[in-house]
Amino acid sequence: MKTPWHIWLIGVVSLLWNTGGAFDYVMAHVSPDTYLAQVTPEQRAYFEGFPAWATAFWALGVWGALAGSILLLMRSRLAALAFGVSLIGLLANTTRLFATEGGEAVELLGQGSLIFTAALIVVALGLWLYARAMARARVLR
Repeated sequence: MKTPWHIWLIGVVSLLWNTGGAFDYVMAHVSPDTYLAQVTPEQRAYFEGFPAWATAFWALGVWGALAGSILLLMRSRLAALAFGVSLIGLLANTTRLFATEGGEAVELLGQGSLIFTAALIVVALGLWLYARAMARARVLR
């Protein structure tokens, strides 16, 4: 079967999008003093206070999404699994945010950050559903 044009479009755009998440993850771990210098002391304490399990879910979210994009471009049905793992990681940390901070989450991170988090969830869900649909249509092998 010929690869539909939208696989390449969504694959490349998602790869660029998810590379941003990978950059964020790497910089927050490799150079936190420099990378977190732009946030408030309260935000920095929140990010530095991530328990190991939350960091693991963050890694699943970031690296699952990046792997999903690469697998989509490779036309692998495993893209759906990778995007699903990514979505689980993202939802786990979003749930943690609201469970620990509650209504103060907006005050802590700002409304723009929470809107961006909502956009991340919509995009992650969309990529997972898209990859599943392409796997079911046998576009992904």
